[in-house]
Amino acid sequence: MKITRVTTYRVPPRWMFVKVETDEGVTGWGEPVVEGRAKTVEAAVHELSEFIIGQDPARINDLWQAMYRGGFYRGGAVFMSAIAGIDQALWDIKGKVLNAPVYELLGGRVRDRMKTYCWVGGDRPADVIEHIRQRMSVGFDTFKMNGCEEMGIIDSSKAVDAAVARVAEIRQAFGNDIEFGLDFHGRVSAPMARVLIRELEPYRPLFIEEPVLAEQAEYYPRLAAQTHIPLAAGERMFSRFEFKRVLEQGGIAILQPDLSHAGGITECLKIAGMAEAYDVALAPHCPLGPIALAACLHVDFVSWNATLQEQSLGIHYNKGGDLLDYVVNKEVFKLDDGGYALPPTKPGLGIELDEAMILERAKDAADWRNPLWRHKDGSVAEW
Repeated sequence: MKITRVTTYRVPPRWMFVKVETDEGVTGWGEPVVEGRAKTVEAAVHELSEFIIGQDPARINDLWQAMYRGGFYRGGAVFMSAIAGIDQALWDIKGKVLNAPVYELLGGRVRDRMKTYCWVGGDRPADVIEHIRQRMSVGFDTFKMNGCEEMGIIDSSKAVDAAVARVAEIRQAFGNDIEFGLDFHGRVSAPMARVLIRELEPYRPLFIEEPVLAEQAEYYPRLAAQTHIPLAAGERMFSRFEFKRVLEQGGIAILQPDLSHAGGITECLKIAGMAEAYDVALAPHCPLGPIALAACLHVDFVSWNATLQEQSLGIHYNKGGDLLDYVVNKEVFKLDDGGYALPPTKPGLGIELDEAMILERAKDAADWRNPLWRHKDGSVAEW
């Protein structure tokens, strides 16, 4: 079997899919994208396709290394996301050829179901109580929300109090009937993270995500030393070599590699194994589409330290397209009470995509961009 063609489709709301075809009619699908930079990743996918067209799709490890090491410059969000989508598609092909779900090819399941959580509150967290109630009505009991709006390097007590009051309101309304993580989203500087984390401690959030930006990772152990709240990070780290340094220095309790950014299934399995060796939990980042989520679940079902799975059903980004819009066998993402996902049973990644829908929506997909925020003084703020 040889790979014959690689095709990309940019689709709403902010996703991109890649289809890898073979000369025996077996096709695989992946989801390579950097949110807001889809065209850039698309160019990288087609450049990297030179390494795989004409090759045997079964040799996933060799093809991965060729794409990664075949260029003098490597790594980063764009290249690793391009590799990630192709890698997902290759595993999809392998599973279909061998008539088995990908997790079976990776050694089989370590669990029967996987705990998921959902987003509430939007970019600027608002109406959080009502959003939680809505999600609870369909079975969720674990949530994530942005911890604050934009915050200066040194900000006011008023800004801190507003963020803390929102969290206090959640605990007052729901007690311990729910759990929730707080995403600082890289909006908080190291000086303010110390303040905000201390003030949030009494409300016992499940975790704090990206307490500071990944480029300030040296602060992770310092922040962890001052709190009992587990710290999480990883969505803006793109290879095991970046995660290696974070694991060595300590401080992070939950790693969050993104299966569409950090080299795909092949690389994220290695990251998961590294995390387990350091007694660190795995909670893959996934505010993306159905292929990315399916890939995450296969890694979750073979990784003993996988604890939580993010998913994008109803997320605030999904305007013009939602997780299930492109999936024919929608039952694959049906969640049990409590928000548990069951293992896919079909071969490969286990999802059947609606290609007619993909082709139609790819015709006029808008170029999604995240907002550019500014502080009151006019300087650029982290979104």
